Amino acid sequence: MLRVLFLCATLVAPSLVAANDGAIDEVLVTATRRPASSEDISAALTLVDKEQVDRNKLVSDALAGNVGVFLQQTTPGQGAVIIRGLKGSSILHLVDGMRLNNAIFRSAPTQYFSLVPVSAVERVEIVRGTPTSLYGNDAVGGVVQLVTRVPEFETDETSVTGEAFMSFDTADLEKTARATVDVGNRSLATSFSAEYMKTGNRQTGSGDRTGPTGYDSKAARFVVAGGPDEKRSWLFDAQYLEQPETPRVDELVAGFGETEPSSSEFFFAPNRRAFVHGEYALEDGLAGLDWDIDLAWQRIDDDRRSIDLGATEQRREKNRSDLYGITLSGSRTTDNGSWIVGTEYYHDEVSSSRIEVDLQTGAEQVLQSRFPDGSKVRQASFYGNVQQFVADRHNVAAGIRVSYDDVSLAATLVSEEADIDGFDVSGDLGYVFEANEQWQLVANLGLGYRAPNVFDLGTLGNRPGNRFNIPNTSLDSERVTQLDMGVRHRGDRVSLDVMLYALQYDDRITSVGTGDATADGRDIVQAVNAAESSIRGVEAGADFTVSDNVQIRGVLNYTWGEQEVQGGDDEPSDRIPPLTGSVTFTYDTGGYYRLQSWVRFADEQDRLSARDVRDSRIDPDGTDGWVVFGARVDWQPDQSWVLSMGLDNVFDERYRVHGSGLDAPGRNLSLSLRRSW
Repeated sequence: MLRVLFLCATLVAPSLVAANDGAIDEVLVTATRRPASSEDISAALTLVDKEQVDRNKLVSDALAGNVGVFLQQTTPGQGAVIIRGLKGSSILHLVDGMRLNNAIFRSAPTQYFSLVPVSAVERVEIVRGTPTSLYGNDAVGGVVQLVTRVPEFETDETSVTGEAFMSFDTADLEKTARATVDVGNRSLATSFSAEYMKTGNRQTGSGDRTGPTGYDSKAARFVVAGGPDEKRSWLFDAQYLEQPETPRVDELVAGFGETEPSSSEFFFAPNRRAFVHGEYALEDGLAGLDWDIDLAWQRIDDDRRSIDLGATEQRREKNRSDLYGITLSGSRTTDNGSWIVGTEYYHDEVSSSRIEVDLQTGAEQVLQSRFPDGSKVRQASFYGNVQQFVADRHNVAAGIRVSYDDVSLAATLVSEEADIDGFDVSGDLGYVFEANEQWQLVANLGLGYRAPNVFDLGTLGNRPGNRFNIPNTSLDSERVTQLDMGVRHRGDRVSLDVMLYALQYDDRITSVGTGDATADGRDIVQAVNAAESSIRGVEAGADFTVSDNVQIRGVLNYTWGEQEVQGGDDEPSDRIPPLTGSVTFTYDTGGYYRLQSWVRFADEQDRLSARDVRDSRIDPDGTDGWVVFGARVDWQPDQSWVLSMGLDNVFDERYRVHGSGLDAPGRNLSLSLRRSW
């Protein structure tokens, strides 16, 4: 079956630059940091629209199955994007141009991308590659940017609009309610949104419910946007999301190679994000440039409560990052292209504490915190990027960035005070050749880096896979060289893309065993610049318009990686996704009904690194391949109401997405109702 699907997907391939219909005509901002038509951009792009985001519990869930994107989920309530075999802090996450990555961002899968309200997101723009002249540190595998919705009105009269949404599903027992109200006119508009979600224990394809996997989530957002005239605009945005108590399932359920779980209790309690952002934009301002200035503050709380299996002591952690950022850019559009120059400064402060409570006596003991309390990270950079049509059919983009990164680690009981700083230069080059009105050849070369952060340098504590991490303050920056090239076709009824890529990842920071173990049997590990990775792959997909009512879309992604760790033999790279893909059929009457059916699949992944084999989330014999089918029908009696009913994993397949900490949902019936006014 997988071979047949592979052949079908190959015939329906290659990769749609953006995931939604007609996305090639979209005006995007992430790939160039100023508005640009996707046809003029050489970078590999994926666009996830608002409709896709709205259908999911979490923003991160909407990214699964798109071109060039793989989603790993250690536990419900979280989701980590993997692009070209890279993950965590090797992918730069942005919200409206401001960094989501912070000082405690892990190089492993992280949960923080799921802490953005679904109702806030207008679309997700993904740049697959190394656009480091525009984004610098962490943008070695790609950039994922959430572009939030800004309230807009077209008349001078004050109006009120809104939307309410409710949904339910049977696999996770999910219940969601969201509401948004906009008030304003052409010059001044406000928006307030709130959402609440509650899930239960997950039912997998076995028919059993795995627990504990249920969690709650609550969120709110307030926005004020103004436009005194056609040249000036400003925005104030405040966001908040909290998951009060989310279980870490892979710690609570025995995994592969384990006869019992590592912990009897493990909760993120809470995971929380607050974000305040102000923006001012001026067209044709000083020196005839379009100016944009942004200021933002982000606080992420990553608190934890845990009990090791068989222990009578409970550990309570408080971990916080306060990230302050300011960015300034000036750009200009010319007859032959555009250019931009800019500067950024970020300041991150980390607070961390940990206590141990004897559950029998109630006595408390202060322990060394997970991160050095009071550590700081400062990042400053200056960049320039130009896009130029050098001839009728040739478009070249080039850029360079100079960055300064400084990490100050506070002294702890197990490590001395340390200050790690340095300058880095990164850059990229892109090329588009217009073969004719329908065909393009594209190519990109990027030289990127990732500076070690507080998580890399100073973490002390338990890690997944029965490990215990100790600090290492002698880390250097990682280096990445990435090349991709591909072809695009834009016809009246067919849109095609294929992108081939290769990257070399040197001085990669990885977790290496010290040969020792803790008293409770966890392997002691430490982060070191010990790995070199070589990763290759293809990202492919297509859109076919069969008729005015029928569309077919195909997606196919494949990644292959090798690595060497501390002078050892070559082995497969860590956490490389298997061959994955999908074929989606859409029938739209253009009236009351729209029917969509799909098949999603993954090949087996038995190319595992030594670390993968030890990971309790991964079967040491390899992750089995799988195929699931689903369908959904939307009924829209008028412009105000939309009722949707879907059935995913129709044949109740029991399967696990490679690297995830629990099995995927089994047969899942979902219902949703949307009301707009």
